[in-house]
Amino acid sequence: MTLPHDTTAWAHFLKIAPYTARLGIEAVTADDGGCVLALPYRPEFVGDPDSGVLHGGAVTALIDTTFGFAVYFRIQEYRPMATLDLRIDYLRPAKPGVKVHTRAQCYKLTPELAFVRGCSYEDDAEDPFASCVGVFMFTAAQPAPAKAATVP
Repeated sequence: MTLPHDTTAWAHFLKIAPYTARLGIEAVTADDGGCVLALPYRPEFVGDPDSGVLHGGAVTALIDTTFGFAVYFRIQEYRPMATLDLRIDYLRPAKPGVKVHTRAQCYKLTPELAFVRGCSYEDDAEDPFASCVGVFMFTAAQPAPAKAATVP
């Protein structure tokens, strides 16, 4: 399956996949090897009721999803993969009450791995609240190993 850069096609996936649909993650832009997704601010995703700052888990979900899509746009096909490593350096708290975005670029591929970097921000990508890097491992359904012969 090829992935068009037209956000309409992959925005549909975000709406039908239960996890991303529940979070309300939105498609913003895409190109070869990169994309931007957004997470609307919702009170149920607040981690600190006093400040109104989003919970880090909601932001992590946005980052992980965006990074995965960046890999798909780089390889231009669907291949099963798993997040092997995801590092998020929070530079400051996200501003409460506003939509947050993650921009990601898949910058290196090997036969087994994809390397991605990006940032999360509110309105200005030049003023990120988080810097992120990740490594994804391509997976494939493997046949079940044959039963070992029993030695008498």
